[in-house]
Amino acid sequence: MRNPQPLLHAWQLGDREYRRQEERRGRRFAYTSFDPTRTALVVVDMVPFFVDANPYARGIVPNIQHLADRLRTAGGTVAWILPARTERTPVGDEFHGPEAAEMFRNSGGTGPLPGRLWHGFTLGADDMLVEKSAPSAFFPGRCPLPERLQERGIDTVLITGTVTNVCCESSARDACTLGYRVVMIADANATGRDCDHNATLRTVYRSFGDVRPTADVLAMIEDQRPA
Repeated sequence: MRNPQPLLHAWQLGDREYRRQEERRGRRFAYTSFDPTRTALVVVDMVPFFVDANPYARGIVPNIQHLADRLRTAGGTVAWILPARTERTPVGDEFHGPEAAEMFRNSGGTGPLPGRLWHGFTLGADDMLVEKSAPSAFFPGRCPLPERLQERGIDTVLITGTVTNVCCESSARDACTLGYRVVMIADANATGRDCDHNATLRTVYRSFGDVRPTADVLAMIEDQRPA
């Protein structure tokens, strides 16, 4: 039976991780500010297939909406990423098993993109909606997001969505490789277990980008808004 109560992960990085970065660069966070007009909130795979089944995914909906509303108001970009329906492959069938492979192929749903998102979100007129045909939204040739962000002069991406340790982590890694300033939002990503969630947060914080809670990022957006 589905757990009806939304949940948030008990996320943590730990003093050891903070000390490591403070010793390396002299400060806890790499990115102490950002220009909202050059920042994109990237929302990964918040579709019914994943959100219905996971109370942690339902738990992050309010935080994602707060971030979207605040960044939009400050002149930033909100990009909603949905799974594309991909071709069936022998490797996919071999790895997942035919039934599970077919289920994942159809995880993004059908029809117009706005209607395929989780119903609890409010979209803006200038928001992006794009499909990806790989775990990462930044893998070359498998999602138009990097080109769309380049058109808007985006240099910073805020990674949110589900699941933390698969598509969100893959997107954070590839965004870093492409030269973006990456911030993973600790309480706006979700997976099935705290241990998996926190393992990804530590990996990203060590090697690919900053990890911040929603409240920190909202305050950073507000600090950069014109008086």
